[in-house]
Amino acid sequence: METFAARGYGKASLAEIADRAGLTQAGVLHYFRTKENLLTEVLELRDNAEIAPLGPQRPRGLAFLRHLVDTVRHNTEREGIVRLYTVLCAESVTDDHPAQPYFRQRYAGLRTFITEALAEACELDEARPDLDIENTANVIIAVMDGLQVQWLLDPAAVDMAAATEQALDALLAHIRAQHS
Repeated sequence: METFAARGYGKASLAEIADRAGLTQAGVLHYFRTKENLLTEVLELRDNAEIAPLGPQRPRGLAFLRHLVDTVRHNTEREGIVRLYTVLCAESVTDDHPAQPYFRQRYAGLRTFITEALAEACELDEARPDLDIENTANVIIAVMDGLQVQWLLDPAAVDMAAATEQALDALLAHIRAQHS
């Protein structure tokens, strides 16, 4: 994780990864077969570390959006994982990047979680019935990812959790607002 986060996929060498893991390059390849497989496993490990604390039930409706603030707060304690995600996500937009399918699926899954929570909020009368849930989900993801980049570049200048909470509070006011 540290090597991919610091150097990106293209510049991360198997030799450095093996050295950090206390293995030979052949040893790393024995477990992962290719550098691409290693990258996929590292990304899945990151996801499992995020999803496992939720257990079998995730918060419903607007409580899920509040949970996202807790996730951001937790991420401030995991700079390496946040850096890994941010670097590889940005790299994945290039042609034939091995992490591109992962990030396409990850964003689709995240949009699904958020749109389901917003739909639940509408059903629970926590949100206006005419809410554009797909667009709102995209806005939430954009705010979170944008704040991560700013925080990584200047952690002293960006309180990622407070800024996420402020953005979500403003969004929640909009979500709850009734048309006059």
